[in-house]
Amino acid sequence: MLNLKPSQRPVGKNYKWIALSNTTLGILMGFINASSLLIALPVIFRGINLEPLQSSNFQYLLWVLMGYPLVQAVLVVTLGRIGDIFGRVRMYNLGFVIFTVGSILLSITWSTGPAGAIELIVFRLVQAVGGALLMANSVAILTDAFPTNQRGFALGINMVAGIAGTFIGLILGGVLAELHWRWVFLFNVPIGVIGTAWSYIALREIGIHKAAKIDWLGNLTFAAGLTMLLVGVIYGINPSATSSMSWTTPFVLGMLIGGVAGLVLFALIEQRVREPMFRLSLFRIRAFTAGNMAGFLSAIGRGGLEFMLVIWLQGIWLPLHGYDFEVTPLWAGIYMLPLSVGFLAAGPISGLLSDRYGARLFATGGMVLTAVSFGLLMVLPVNFVYPGFALVLFLMGIASGLFVAPNTAAIMNSVPAESRGAASGMRASFYNVGFPISIGVFFSLMIVGLNTRVPQALYNGLIQNGVSASVATELSKLPPVSYLFAALLGYNPLGTLLGPTVLNSLPAGAATTLTSRSYFPQLISASFHQGLIVVFTFSVVICLIAAAASWQRGRKFIYTEDK
Repeated sequence: MLNLKPSQRPVGKNYKWIALSNTTLGILMGFINASSLLIALPVIFRGINLEPLQSSNFQYLLWVLMGYPLVQAVLVVTLGRIGDIFGRVRMYNLGFVIFTVGSILLSITWSTGPAGAIELIVFRLVQAVGGALLMANSVAILTDAFPTNQRGFALGINMVAGIAGTFIGLILGGVLAELHWRWVFLFNVPIGVIGTAWSYIALREIGIHKAAKIDWLGNLTFAAGLTMLLVGVIYGINPSATSSMSWTTPFVLGMLIGGVAGLVLFALIEQRVREPMFRLSLFRIRAFTAGNMAGFLSAIGRGGLEFMLVIWLQGIWLPLHGYDFEVTPLWAGIYMLPLSVGFLAAGPISGLLSDRYGARLFATGGMVLTAVSFGLLMVLPVNFVYPGFALVLFLMGIASGLFVAPNTAAIMNSVPAESRGAASGMRASFYNVGFPISIGVFFSLMIVGLNTRVPQALYNGLIQNGVSASVATELSKLPPVSYLFAALLGYNPLGTLLGPTVLNSLPAGAATTLTSRSYFPQLISASFHQGLIVVFTFSVVICLIAAAASWQRGRKFIYTEDK
Protein backbone atom coordinates (compact mmCIF):
# COMPACT_ATOMS: atom_id res chain seq x y z
CA MET A 1 0.00 0.00 0.00
CA LEU A 2 1.11 3.56 -0.61
CA ASN A 3 2.08 5.46 2.51
CA LEU A 4 0.53 8.82 1.76
CA LYS A 5 0.74 11.92 3.93
CA PRO A 6 -2.64 13.09 5.27
CA SER A 7 -2.72 16.05 2.88
CA GLN A 8 -2.20 13.73 -0.12
CA ARG A 9 -4.91 11.13 0.63
CA PRO A 10 -8.04 10.98 -1.59
CA VAL A 11 -11.00 13.13 -0.59
CA GLY A 12 -14.56 12.00 0.04
CA LYS A 13 -17.76 13.59 -1.18
CA ASN A 14 -18.12 15.55 2.08
CA TYR A 15 -14.61 17.02 1.92
CA LYS A 16 -15.89 20.45 0.88
CA TRP A 17 -17.76 20.77 4.21
CA ILE A 18 -14.64 19.73 6.11
CA ALA A 19 -12.69 22.45 4.28
CA LEU A 20 -15.42 25.00 5.00
CA SER A 21 -15.60 24.19 8.71
CA ASN A 22 -11.81 24.26 9.15
CA THR A 23 -11.26 27.53 7.28
CA THR A 24 -14.22 29.02 9.11
CA LEU A 25 -12.52 28.17 12.41
CA GLY A 26 -9.37 29.96 11.22
CA ILE A 27 -11.32 33.06 10.19
CA LEU A 28 -13.31 33.04 13.44
CA MET A 29 -10.14 32.82 15.51
CA GLY A 30 -8.50 35.70 13.67
CA PHE A 31 -11.46 38.07 14.04
CA ILE A 32 -12.07 37.18 17.70
CA ASN A 33 -8.40 37.91 18.35
CA ALA A 34 -8.54 41.34 16.69
CA SER A 35 -11.67 42.64 18.44
CA SER A 36 -10.90 41.15 21.87
CA LEU A 37 -7.53 42.90 21.76
CA LEU A 38 -9.20 46.25 21.01
CA ILE A 39 -11.50 46.08 24.01
CA ALA A 40 -8.77 44.77 26.35
CA LEU A 41 -6.06 47.28 25.39
CA PRO A 42 -6.44 49.48 28.52
CA VAL A 43 -6.09 46.42 30.76
CA ILE A 44 -3.16 45.10 28.70
CA PHE A 45 -1.26 48.38 28.93
CA ARG A 46 -1.95 48.62 32.65
CA GLY A 47 -0.65 45.06 32.95
CA ILE A 48 2.71 46.11 31.50
CA ASN A 49 2.69 49.40 33.45
CA LEU A 50 2.54 51.73 30.45
CA GLU A 51 0.22 54.69 29.85
CA PRO A 52 -0.57 54.44 26.10
CA LEU A 53 -1.92 57.99 25.76
CA GLN A 54 1.25 59.74 26.89
CA SER A 55 2.84 61.47 23.91
CA SER A 56 6.06 59.48 24.31
CA ASN A 57 4.11 56.20 24.32
CA PHE A 58 1.52 56.92 21.62
CA GLN A 59 3.60 55.23 18.93
CA TYR A 60 3.38 51.94 20.86
CA LEU A 61 -0.41 52.16 20.83
CA LEU A 62 -0.43 52.83 17.09
CA TRP A 63 1.80 49.84 16.36
CA VAL A 64 -0.16 47.46 18.57
CA LEU A 65 -3.31 48.48 16.70
CA MET A 66 -1.95 48.81 13.16
CA GLY A 67 1.09 46.52 13.00
CA TYR A 68 -1.02 43.41 12.43
CA PRO A 69 -2.91 44.68 9.34
CA LEU A 70 0.32 46.19 7.98
CA VAL A 71 2.09 42.80 8.05
CA GLN A 72 -0.93 41.09 6.51
CA ALA A 73 -1.11 43.63 3.70
CA VAL A 74 2.57 43.18 2.90
CA LEU A 75 2.68 39.37 3.05
CA VAL A 76 -0.61 37.97 1.76
CA VAL A 77 0.32 38.20 -1.92
CA THR A 78 3.69 36.55 -1.37
CA LEU A 79 2.25 33.80 0.80
CA GLY A 80 -0.61 33.16 -1.62
CA ARG A 81 1.87 32.78 -4.47
CA ILE A 82 4.02 30.44 -2.34
CA GLY A 83 0.86 28.41 -1.72
CA ASP A 84 0.41 28.04 -5.47
CA ILE A 85 3.96 26.66 -5.72
CA PHE A 86 4.35 24.49 -2.60
CA GLY A 87 0.76 23.70 -1.61
CA ARG A 88 -2.02 25.83 -0.15
CA VAL A 89 -2.89 23.38 2.61
CA ARG A 90 0.74 23.19 3.67
CA MET A 91 0.95 26.98 3.96
CA TYR A 92 -2.43 27.13 5.69
CA ASN A 93 -1.33 24.55 8.28
CA LEU A 94 1.85 26.54 8.88
CA GLY A 95 -0.32 29.62 9.46
CA PHE A 96 -2.18 27.90 12.30
CA VAL A 97 1.14 26.90 13.89
CA ILE A 98 2.69 30.39 13.67
CA PHE A 99 -0.49 32.10 14.87
CA THR A 100 -0.60 29.79 17.89
CA VAL A 101 3.09 30.35 18.69
CA GLY A 102 2.52 34.11 18.45
CA SER A 103 -0.41 33.83 20.88
CA ILE A 104 1.74 31.89 23.37
CA LEU A 105 4.51 34.48 23.16
CA LEU A 106 2.03 37.32 23.70
CA SER A 107 0.62 35.61 26.78
CA ILE A 108 4.07 35.30 28.39
CA THR A 109 5.30 38.83 27.64
CA TRP A 110 7.80 39.26 30.44
CA SER A 111 8.89 42.90 30.41
CA THR A 112 7.10 46.06 31.53
CA GLY A 113 7.10 49.64 30.34
CA PRO A 114 8.32 50.45 26.81
CA ALA A 115 10.23 47.14 26.64
CA GLY A 116 7.00 45.26 27.32
CA ALA A 117 5.20 47.28 24.63
CA ILE A 118 7.92 46.44 22.11
CA GLU A 119 7.60 42.75 22.96
CA LEU A 120 3.83 42.96 22.45
CA ILE A 121 4.36 44.60 19.06
CA VAL A 122 6.96 42.05 17.91
CA PHE A 123 4.85 39.08 19.03
CA ARG A 124 1.79 40.61 17.33
CA LEU A 125 3.81 40.79 14.14
CA VAL A 126 4.67 37.10 14.53
CA GLN A 127 0.97 36.39 15.01
CA ALA A 128 0.23 38.48 11.91
CA VAL A 129 2.50 36.26 9.78
CA GLY A 130 0.35 33.29 10.82
CA GLY A 131 -2.80 35.27 10.13
CA ALA A 132 -1.49 36.22 6.67
CA LEU A 133 -0.83 32.55 5.85
CA LEU A 134 -4.37 31.68 6.92
CA MET A 135 -5.97 34.57 5.03
CA ALA A 136 -3.92 34.12 1.85
CA ASN A 137 -4.75 30.44 1.46
CA SER A 138 -8.16 29.85 3.07
CA VAL A 139 -10.17 31.35 0.20
CA ALA A 140 -8.09 29.40 -2.34
CA ILE A 141 -8.67 26.16 -0.38
CA LEU A 142 -12.42 26.79 -0.43
CA THR A 143 -12.33 27.59 -4.13
CA ASP A 144 -10.51 24.30 -4.77
CA ALA A 145 -12.99 22.34 -2.63
CA PHE A 146 -16.32 23.73 -3.84
CA PRO A 147 -17.81 23.61 -7.34
CA THR A 148 -18.40 26.91 -9.06
CA ASN A 149 -22.14 26.85 -8.32
CA GLN A 150 -21.53 26.74 -4.52
CA ARG A 151 -18.51 28.97 -3.97
CA GLY A 152 -20.45 32.13 -3.21
CA PHE A 153 -22.46 30.35 -0.53
CA ALA A 154 -19.32 28.81 1.03
CA LEU A 155 -17.49 32.15 1.07
CA GLY A 156 -20.59 33.82 2.52
CA ILE A 157 -20.60 31.38 5.44
CA ASN A 158 -16.86 31.87 5.88
CA MET A 159 -17.12 35.64 6.03
CA VAL A 160 -20.18 35.62 8.26
CA ALA A 161 -18.01 33.74 10.75
CA GLY A 162 -15.52 36.59 10.58
CA ILE A 163 -18.17 39.21 11.34
CA ALA A 164 -19.60 37.08 14.13
CA GLY A 165 -16.07 36.70 15.50
CA THR A 166 -15.70 40.47 15.66
CA PHE A 167 -18.61 40.85 18.06
CA ILE A 168 -17.87 37.68 20.01
CA GLY A 169 -14.40 39.13 20.56
CA LEU A 170 -15.77 42.43 21.88
CA ILE A 171 -17.70 40.64 24.61
CA LEU A 172 -15.12 37.94 25.24
CA GLY A 173 -12.30 40.48 25.45
CA GLY A 174 -14.11 42.30 28.25
CA VAL A 175 -14.71 39.08 30.18
CA LEU A 176 -11.17 37.75 29.76
CA ALA A 177 -9.61 41.10 30.64
CA GLU A 178 -11.46 40.99 33.97
CA LEU A 179 -9.70 37.69 34.75
CA HIS A 180 -6.22 38.75 33.60
CA TRP A 181 -4.89 40.47 30.51
CA ARG A 182 -2.84 37.41 29.54
CA TRP A 183 -6.04 35.40 29.02
CA VAL A 184 -6.89 37.61 26.04
CA PHE A 185 -4.01 35.91 24.21
CA LEU A 186 -4.10 32.51 25.92
CA PHE A 187 -7.67 32.02 24.71
CA ASN A 188 -6.34 31.64 21.15
CA VAL A 189 -3.97 28.81 22.07
CA PRO A 190 -6.40 25.85 22.43
CA ILE A 191 -8.27 26.99 19.30
CA GLY A 192 -4.97 27.19 17.44
CA VAL A 193 -3.86 23.75 18.64
CA ILE A 194 -7.18 22.17 17.64
CA GLY A 195 -7.17 23.98 14.28
CA THR A 196 -3.58 22.93 13.58
CA ALA A 197 -4.23 19.26 14.34
CA TRP A 198 -7.52 19.24 12.46
CA SER A 199 -6.17 20.98 9.37
CA TYR A 200 -3.18 18.61 9.21
CA ILE A 201 -5.37 15.53 9.55
CA ALA A 202 -8.38 16.56 7.48
CA LEU A 203 -7.32 18.97 4.71
CA ARG A 204 -6.01 17.71 1.37
CA GLU A 205 -3.91 19.19 -1.42
CA ILE A 206 -6.49 18.99 -4.21
CA GLY A 207 -5.59 22.22 -6.01
CA ILE A 208 -3.44 22.53 -9.10
CA HIS A 209 0.14 23.49 -8.27
CA LYS A 210 2.83 24.58 -10.66
CA ALA A 211 6.52 24.40 -9.78
CA ALA A 212 8.24 27.77 -10.13
CA LYS A 213 11.09 29.83 -8.76
CA ILE A 214 10.32 32.39 -6.09
CA ASP A 215 10.49 35.95 -7.39
CA TRP A 216 12.83 37.25 -4.69
CA LEU A 217 13.42 40.68 -6.21
CA GLY A 218 9.70 41.25 -6.71
CA ASN A 219 8.95 40.11 -3.18
CA LEU A 220 11.54 42.44 -1.68
CA THR A 221 10.54 45.54 -3.65
CA PHE A 222 6.84 44.93 -3.01
CA ALA A 223 7.39 44.41 0.73
CA ALA A 224 9.66 47.46 1.01
CA GLY A 225 7.40 49.76 -1.03
CA LEU A 226 4.16 48.75 0.65
CA THR A 227 5.71 48.83 4.14
CA MET A 228 7.01 52.36 3.59
CA LEU A 229 3.66 53.51 2.20
CA LEU A 230 1.62 52.09 5.10
CA VAL A 231 4.11 53.28 7.73
CA GLY A 232 3.69 56.75 6.25
CA VAL A 233 -0.10 56.44 6.51
CA ILE A 234 0.08 55.19 10.12
CA TYR A 235 2.43 57.95 11.22
CA GLY A 236 0.49 60.57 9.28
CA ILE A 237 -2.19 60.68 11.99
CA ASN A 238 0.44 60.70 14.76
CA PRO A 239 0.84 64.21 16.25
CA SER A 240 4.09 66.00 15.43
CA ALA A 241 5.96 68.51 17.57
CA THR A 242 4.32 71.44 15.77
CA SER A 243 1.01 70.09 14.43
CA SER A 244 -1.92 67.86 15.28
CA MET A 245 -0.87 65.49 12.46
CA SER A 246 2.37 64.56 10.74
CA TRP A 247 1.47 64.41 7.04
CA THR A 248 3.93 67.19 6.13
CA THR A 249 6.88 66.02 8.25
CA PRO A 250 10.03 64.88 6.39
CA PHE A 251 9.71 61.34 7.77
CA VAL A 252 6.10 60.81 6.64
CA LEU A 253 6.65 62.46 3.26
CA GLY A 254 9.79 60.36 2.79
CA MET A 255 7.90 57.17 3.62
CA LEU A 256 5.02 58.00 1.27
CA ILE A 257 7.23 59.04 -1.65
CA GLY A 258 9.63 56.15 -1.08
CA GLY A 259 6.73 53.71 -0.86
CA VAL A 260 5.22 54.87 -4.15
CA ALA A 261 8.65 54.73 -5.81
CA GLY A 262 9.19 51.21 -4.49
CA LEU A 263 5.84 50.02 -5.84
CA VAL A 264 6.53 51.58 -9.26
CA LEU A 265 9.87 49.76 -9.33
CA PHE A 266 8.08 46.55 -8.31
CA ALA A 267 5.61 46.89 -11.21
CA LEU A 268 8.49 47.33 -13.66
CA ILE A 269 10.25 44.26 -12.28
CA GLU A 270 7.13 42.11 -12.47
CA GLN A 271 6.83 42.79 -16.19
CA ARG A 272 10.30 41.36 -16.80
CA VAL A 273 10.62 38.26 -14.61
CA ARG A 274 9.59 34.83 -15.87
CA GLU A 275 7.65 33.76 -12.75
CA PRO A 276 6.33 36.98 -11.16
CA MET A 277 4.99 37.08 -7.62
CA PHE A 278 2.21 39.51 -8.53
CA ARG A 279 0.50 38.01 -11.57
CA LEU A 280 -0.06 41.21 -13.51
CA SER A 281 -1.42 39.13 -16.38
CA LEU A 282 -4.48 38.40 -14.25
CA PHE A 283 -5.51 42.02 -14.65
CA ARG A 284 -6.24 41.27 -18.28
CA ILE A 285 -9.29 39.41 -16.95
CA ARG A 286 -12.03 41.98 -16.70
CA ALA A 287 -13.91 40.30 -13.84
CA PHE A 288 -10.73 39.98 -11.78
CA THR A 289 -9.73 43.62 -12.25
CA ALA A 290 -13.20 45.05 -11.60
CA GLY A 291 -13.73 42.87 -8.53
CA ASN A 292 -10.41 43.85 -6.98
CA MET A 293 -10.90 47.52 -7.75
CA ALA A 294 -14.35 47.42 -6.16
CA GLY A 295 -12.95 45.59 -3.12
CA PHE A 296 -10.09 48.08 -2.72
CA LEU A 297 -12.41 51.10 -2.97
CA SER A 298 -14.87 49.44 -0.58
CA ALA A 299 -12.09 49.02 1.98
CA ILE A 300 -11.12 52.68 1.64
CA GLY A 301 -14.73 53.85 1.82
CA ARG A 302 -15.79 51.88 4.88
CA GLY A 303 -12.61 50.56 6.53
CA GLY A 304 -12.61 53.31 9.16
CA LEU A 305 -16.36 53.14 9.77
CA GLU A 306 -16.25 51.00 12.91
CA PHE A 307 -13.59 53.23 14.48
CA MET A 308 -15.80 56.28 13.90
CA LEU A 309 -18.89 54.49 15.23
CA VAL A 310 -17.01 53.28 18.29
CA ILE A 311 -15.74 56.80 19.07
CA TRP A 312 -19.24 58.20 18.46
CA LEU A 313 -20.74 55.71 20.88
CA GLN A 314 -17.98 55.66 23.50
CA GLY A 315 -17.04 59.32 23.42
CA ILE A 316 -20.49 60.90 23.15
CA TRP A 317 -23.66 58.81 23.02
CA LEU A 318 -23.09 56.25 25.77
CA PRO A 319 -21.80 58.77 28.36
CA LEU A 320 -24.76 61.04 27.61
CA HIS A 321 -27.02 58.06 28.33
CA GLY A 322 -25.52 57.30 31.72
CA TYR A 323 -22.71 54.85 30.97
CA ASP A 324 -19.35 55.23 32.68
CA PHE A 325 -16.43 55.61 30.27
CA GLU A 326 -14.84 52.40 31.62
CA VAL A 327 -17.71 50.22 30.40
CA THR A 328 -18.31 51.96 27.08
CA PRO A 329 -16.12 49.59 24.96
CA LEU A 330 -18.27 46.60 25.92
CA TRP A 331 -21.56 48.44 25.41
CA ALA A 332 -20.42 49.93 22.12
CA GLY A 333 -19.96 46.38 20.86
CA ILE A 334 -23.42 45.43 22.06
CA TYR A 335 -25.10 48.49 20.52
CA MET A 336 -23.36 47.81 17.19
CA LEU A 337 -24.83 44.29 16.95
CA PRO A 338 -27.37 45.31 14.25
CA LEU A 339 -24.41 45.74 11.88
CA SER A 340 -23.46 42.12 12.49
CA VAL A 341 -27.06 40.90 12.28
CA GLY A 342 -27.49 42.54 8.87
CA PHE A 343 -24.35 40.89 7.57
CA LEU A 344 -25.37 37.52 9.02
CA ALA A 345 -28.73 37.80 7.26
CA ALA A 346 -27.44 38.87 3.85
CA GLY A 347 -24.03 37.19 3.53
CA PRO A 348 -24.95 33.53 2.90
CA ILE A 349 -28.10 34.39 0.92
CA SER A 350 -26.33 36.80 -1.42
CA GLY A 351 -23.50 34.30 -1.86
CA LEU A 352 -25.99 31.57 -2.73
CA LEU A 353 -27.89 33.76 -5.19
CA SER A 354 -24.69 35.03 -6.82
CA ASP A 355 -23.73 31.40 -7.52
CA ARG A 356 -26.78 31.24 -9.74
CA TYR A 357 -27.11 34.75 -11.15
CA GLY A 358 -23.59 36.16 -10.93
CA ALA A 359 -22.07 38.79 -8.65
CA ARG A 360 -22.68 41.95 -10.65
CA LEU A 361 -26.13 42.90 -9.37
CA PHE A 362 -25.53 41.92 -5.73
CA ALA A 363 -22.05 43.43 -5.31
CA THR A 364 -23.01 46.65 -7.11
CA GLY A 365 -26.26 46.91 -5.16
CA GLY A 366 -24.33 46.35 -1.93
CA MET A 367 -22.07 49.31 -2.65
CA VAL A 368 -25.00 51.56 -3.59
CA LEU A 369 -26.82 50.58 -0.38
CA THR A 370 -23.62 51.28 1.59
CA ALA A 371 -23.53 54.79 0.13
CA VAL A 372 -27.20 55.28 1.06
CA SER A 373 -26.46 54.07 4.61
CA PHE A 374 -23.64 56.59 4.99
CA GLY A 375 -26.04 59.29 3.82
CA LEU A 376 -28.56 58.23 6.47
CA LEU A 377 -25.87 58.34 9.18
CA MET A 378 -25.16 61.95 8.19
CA VAL A 379 -28.74 63.07 8.91
CA LEU A 380 -28.85 61.48 12.37
CA PRO A 381 -28.23 63.88 15.27
CA VAL A 382 -25.20 63.15 17.46
CA ASN A 383 -27.49 62.31 20.38
CA PHE A 384 -29.70 60.06 18.28
CA VAL A 385 -32.68 57.89 19.18
CA TYR A 386 -31.27 54.37 19.17
CA PRO A 387 -33.88 52.53 17.01
CA GLY A 388 -33.10 54.81 14.06
CA PHE A 389 -29.36 54.29 14.51
CA ALA A 390 -29.85 50.52 14.80
CA LEU A 391 -31.89 50.46 11.57
CA VAL A 392 -29.14 52.28 9.66
CA LEU A 393 -26.51 49.87 11.03
CA PHE A 394 -28.71 46.93 10.00
CA LEU A 395 -28.92 48.33 6.45
CA MET A 396 -25.15 48.82 6.46
CA GLY A 397 -24.69 45.19 7.50
CA ILE A 398 -27.02 44.00 4.73
CA ALA A 399 -25.07 46.12 2.24
CA SER A 400 -21.77 44.55 3.33
CA GLY A 401 -23.28 41.08 3.13
CA LEU A 402 -24.54 41.77 -0.39
CA PHE A 403 -21.08 42.84 -1.51
CA VAL A 404 -18.40 40.74 0.18
CA ALA A 405 -19.21 37.09 -0.63
CA PRO A 406 -20.37 37.63 -4.25
CA ASN A 407 -17.38 39.87 -5.00
CA THR A 408 -14.90 37.40 -3.51
CA ALA A 409 -16.45 34.42 -5.31
CA ALA A 410 -16.44 36.33 -8.61
CA ILE A 411 -12.75 37.18 -8.23
CA MET A 412 -11.81 33.57 -7.45
CA ASN A 413 -14.00 32.15 -10.24
CA SER A 414 -12.30 34.40 -12.80
CA VAL A 415 -8.74 33.01 -12.51
CA PRO A 416 -6.99 29.79 -13.60
CA ALA A 417 -6.84 27.04 -10.99
CA GLU A 418 -3.05 27.22 -10.65
CA SER A 419 -3.25 30.96 -9.82
CA ARG A 420 -5.86 30.77 -7.06
CA GLY A 421 -3.38 31.26 -4.23
CA ALA A 422 -1.87 34.34 -5.88
CA ALA A 423 -5.36 35.66 -6.71
CA SER A 424 -6.53 35.13 -3.13
CA GLY A 425 -3.44 36.91 -1.82
CA MET A 426 -3.89 39.81 -4.24
CA ARG A 427 -7.54 40.15 -3.26
CA ALA A 428 -6.64 40.14 0.44
CA SER A 429 -3.79 42.58 -0.13
CA PHE A 430 -6.06 45.13 -1.81
CA TYR A 431 -8.39 44.94 1.19
CA ASN A 432 -5.59 45.13 3.74
CA VAL A 433 -4.03 48.12 2.00
CA GLY A 434 -7.35 49.92 1.73
CA PHE A 435 -8.12 49.44 5.42
CA PRO A 436 -5.22 51.50 6.91
CA ILE A 437 -5.63 54.10 4.15
CA SER A 438 -9.26 54.43 5.23
CA ILE A 439 -8.22 54.79 8.88
CA GLY A 440 -5.74 57.51 7.92
CA VAL A 441 -8.30 59.41 5.82
CA PHE A 442 -11.14 59.09 8.35
CA PHE A 443 -9.05 60.26 11.29
CA SER A 444 -7.42 63.07 9.29
CA LEU A 445 -10.77 64.48 8.15
CA MET A 446 -12.20 64.19 11.66
CA ILE A 447 -9.15 65.87 13.23
CA VAL A 448 -9.39 68.78 10.79
CA GLY A 449 -13.06 69.21 11.74
CA LEU A 450 -12.40 69.07 15.48
CA ASN A 451 -9.51 71.52 15.25
CA THR A 452 -11.83 74.29 14.03
CA ARG A 453 -13.88 74.59 17.24
CA VAL A 454 -12.82 72.27 20.05
CA PRO A 455 -9.57 73.99 21.18
CA GLN A 456 -11.30 77.28 21.97
CA ALA A 457 -14.33 75.56 23.55
CA LEU A 458 -12.01 73.39 25.65
CA TYR A 459 -9.99 76.40 26.79
CA ASN A 460 -13.10 78.36 27.78
CA GLY A 461 -14.60 75.41 29.63
CA LEU A 462 -11.43 74.73 31.60
CA ILE A 463 -11.02 78.40 32.58
CA GLN A 464 -14.65 78.60 33.72
CA ASN A 465 -14.08 75.63 36.00
CA GLY A 466 -10.99 76.97 37.73
CA VAL A 467 -8.18 75.48 35.67
CA SER A 468 -5.20 77.84 35.39
CA ALA A 469 -4.67 79.67 32.12
CA SER A 470 -1.33 77.95 31.52
CA VAL A 471 -2.80 74.45 31.94
CA ALA A 472 -5.90 75.34 29.90
CA THR A 473 -3.73 76.71 27.10
CA GLU A 474 -1.55 73.59 27.10
CA LEU A 475 -4.51 71.21 27.02
CA SER A 476 -6.39 73.18 24.38
CA LYS A 477 -3.38 72.79 22.09
CA LEU A 478 -3.34 69.01 22.46
CA PRO A 479 -4.04 67.20 19.19
CA PRO A 480 -7.60 65.84 18.90
CA VAL A 481 -6.22 62.32 18.37
CA SER A 482 -5.37 62.33 22.12
CA TYR A 483 -8.96 62.50 23.27
CA LEU A 484 -10.28 60.47 20.34
CA PHE A 485 -8.07 57.55 21.33
CA ALA A 486 -8.90 58.12 25.00
CA ALA A 487 -12.57 57.64 24.16
CA LEU A 488 -11.71 54.66 21.91
CA LEU A 489 -9.94 52.92 24.81
CA GLY A 490 -12.65 53.62 27.38
CA TYR A 491 -10.82 56.35 29.31
CA ASN A 492 -12.52 59.46 30.64
CA PRO A 493 -10.88 61.92 28.19
CA LEU A 494 -10.74 64.99 30.44
CA GLY A 495 -9.99 62.94 33.54
CA THR A 496 -7.06 61.37 31.67
CA LEU A 497 -5.76 64.61 30.14
CA LEU A 498 -6.03 66.68 33.33
CA GLY A 499 -4.56 64.01 35.57
CA PRO A 500 -4.95 63.64 39.34
CA THR A 501 -2.57 66.53 40.18
CA VAL A 502 -4.66 69.17 38.40
CA LEU A 503 -8.00 67.65 39.42
CA ASN A 504 -7.05 67.54 43.09
CA SER A 505 -6.15 71.23 42.98
CA LEU A 506 -9.61 72.24 41.74
CA PRO A 507 -12.73 72.87 43.83
CA ALA A 508 -14.65 69.62 44.25
CA GLY A 509 -17.59 70.83 42.21
CA ALA A 510 -15.37 71.91 39.29
CA ALA A 511 -13.49 68.61 39.20
CA THR A 512 -16.78 66.72 39.30
CA THR A 513 -18.17 68.80 36.43
CA LEU A 514 -15.13 68.37 34.19
CA THR A 515 -14.99 64.60 34.69
CA SER A 516 -18.73 63.99 34.53
CA ARG A 517 -20.21 61.71 31.89
CA SER A 518 -21.84 64.58 30.00
CA TYR A 519 -19.28 67.39 30.01
CA PHE A 520 -16.84 66.10 27.38
CA PRO A 521 -19.55 64.72 25.05
CA GLN A 522 -21.36 68.06 25.07
CA LEU A 523 -18.08 69.87 24.50
CA ILE A 524 -17.19 68.06 21.27
CA SER A 525 -20.57 66.94 19.94
CA ALA A 526 -21.18 69.83 17.50
CA SER A 527 -17.65 69.68 16.04
CA PHE A 528 -17.71 65.89 15.95
CA HIS A 529 -20.96 65.95 13.99
CA GLN A 530 -19.46 68.34 11.44
CA GLY A 531 -16.48 66.02 11.16
CA LEU A 532 -18.77 63.03 10.64
CA ILE A 533 -20.53 64.80 7.78
CA VAL A 534 -17.20 65.40 6.02
CA VAL A 535 -16.01 61.82 6.67
CA PHE A 536 -19.25 60.18 5.56
CA THR A 537 -19.50 62.39 2.47
CA PHE A 538 -16.09 61.06 1.47
CA SER A 539 -17.38 57.52 2.04
CA VAL A 540 -20.50 58.09 -0.07
CA VAL A 541 -18.38 59.24 -3.01
CA ILE A 542 -15.89 56.36 -2.71
CA CYS A 543 -18.67 53.74 -2.37
CA LEU A 544 -20.44 55.03 -5.47
CA ILE A 545 -17.17 54.82 -7.41
CA ALA A 546 -16.79 51.27 -6.05
CA ALA A 547 -20.30 50.48 -7.32
CA ALA A 548 -19.35 51.76 -10.77
CA ALA A 549 -16.20 49.59 -10.72
CA SER A 550 -18.25 46.59 -9.65
CA TRP A 551 -20.71 47.09 -12.51
CA GLN A 552 -17.81 46.99 -14.97
CA ARG A 553 -17.16 43.31 -14.17
CA GLY A 554 -19.78 42.35 -16.75
CA ARG A 555 -21.98 39.29 -16.68
CA LYS A 556 -21.25 36.11 -14.76
CA PHE A 557 -17.79 34.81 -15.71
CA ILE A 558 -16.09 31.54 -14.74
CA TYR A 559 -12.60 30.81 -16.02
CA THR A 560 -12.22 27.56 -17.93
CA GLU A 561 -8.92 26.13 -19.08
CA ASP A 562 -9.78 26.47 -22.79
CA LYS A 563 -10.11 30.27 -22.50
